[in-house]
Amino acid sequence: MRLSTRVRYGVRLMLSLAENWGNGPVMLKDIARREDISEKYLSLIVIPLRTKGLINSTRGAHGGYTLARPPEQITVEQIVEAIEGKPSLVDCISNSARCSRADGCVTRDIWSALGDTITQALDSISLDRLIEMKRGKSEKTVTYTI
Repeated sequence: MRLSTRVRYGVRLMLSLAENWGNGPVMLKDIARREDISEKYLSLIVIPLRTKGLINSTRGAHGGYTLARPPEQITVEQIVEAIEGKPSLVDCISNSARCSRADGCVTRDIWSALGDTITQALDSISLDRLIEMKRGKSEKTVTYTI
């Protein structure tokens, strides 16, 4: 499984908003500068995140984006799903009609189980955990296992 740039940047965007939790809206240009990501590209990523209720937007001079819920209530899996949909390693998992062998295929069961494991791992990592991991990296003291 390969994660898209949209997902990777989306998680960084959400982490940036989580780090600012409780301090008011953050403008995309500030996140873009801090994360070294194109503001235009971020403006495309916020659309599905807002649609899925993970972020709120505020217009005006002091506007920007905030998390819709506290960082501990938003997982990496929710971010991935908002941006790209449910992760699926092979097409026949999300659409069994694509393969005439789907019902009796043992390898499909393997890919399905592996996908479930990946989803569970991503769901076990909340934004507050990412903040903790980031702080640990800067202090070089924390390791993380799933």
